[in-house]
Amino acid sequence: MSFRRALAVGAAALLALTTAACGADVGEEPLSDDALVIYSGRNENLVKGILEQLEERTGIDVQVRYGTSAELAAQLLEEGDGTKADLFFSQDAGALGAVAKAGRLETLPPATLDAVQEGFADEGGHWVATSARARVIAYHPAQAPEVTEMTSVDAVLDPRYKGKVGYAPTNASFQSFVTALRVAKGEDGAKAWLEEFKANEPKAYDNNILVLDAVDSGQVALGLVNHYYWYERVAEKGAAGVTARIHFLNSDDPGALVNVAGAGVLAGSPQKDAALKAVDFLLSEEGQRYFADETAEYPVVAGIEATKHDLVPLEELRGASIDLNELDSLDATLALLDEVGLT
Repeated sequence: MSFRRALAVGAAALLALTTAACGADVGEEPLSDDALVIYSGRNENLVKGILEQLEERTGIDVQVRYGTSAELAAQLLEEGDGTKADLFFSQDAGALGAVAKAGRLETLPPATLDAVQEGFADEGGHWVATSARARVIAYHPAQAPEVTEMTSVDAVLDPRYKGKVGYAPTNASFQSFVTALRVAKGEDGAKAWLEEFKANEPKAYDNNILVLDAVDSGQVALGLVNHYYWYERVAEKGAAGVTARIHFLNSDDPGALVNVAGAGVLAGSPQKDAALKAVDFLLSEEGQRYFADETAEYPVVAGIEATKHDLVPLEELRGASIDLNELDSLDATLALLDEVGLT
């Protein structure tokens, strides 16, 4: 079986797995040949505003199809050259990497790739990060004050946390964490970790917001989430109105993964120029400020800081030393989660 054929088969399995796990509708609305068609693995609630600004500032007619990043990556591989998509706006680097490996993304101009800080663009030039986010451990300070001393996600396997850890198994960020776990520990090591995690009876939630709710209310002592959920909650309710706290592991550990959302232009797109303008807009000061202030994510362009959130500076975070391109084996991650029974 050729590499391309093997990848396509894996993508089909990925689509089946994610559809079964998430039940999300990628959408079948008619797509225009004249508009810039964006397949967005980013949630509509998070990015609708910036995509509307894109239309206003550039005059480009934009049409968006929303779904999970894994679903859309699989759909792009199935559609091949026949896709109507011009731009893939992904929630994580892994989905971008999978599409790039299949030869479905154009090479971006050097000026676009050089706009971001080192390490936040594909070395092959096929995609560029648009924002970054860090994995953290949310914790209830009265139930688990010792979390502030943790340096590895392995600590959540301690029997003292049996039934007291919340996670969102169908969320792309958790799946990316598991992929990082596979990269760092190998397949056998990751499977052993997940089996031990399952034996500790973690509580599954539909999304990270509900995980944070559970930590905040004391239903669980710990939660595996991304940093921005907590910052958004504090911005909404004030620091005094939020019981939960978050801890950055600040170490070379899969639990300290700093992942990215990013974008790539589909190969052969008739709207290539418009797609490149869209990517550059997302990397503009206006676009980066949006991510910093509206979604509490880290800007990937140097010199831009949040004005609404007191974010720990990105350059001060020590994350997992994993090449983000290695997070592209989403199908294997989903298969492992299914095998272990954590889907």
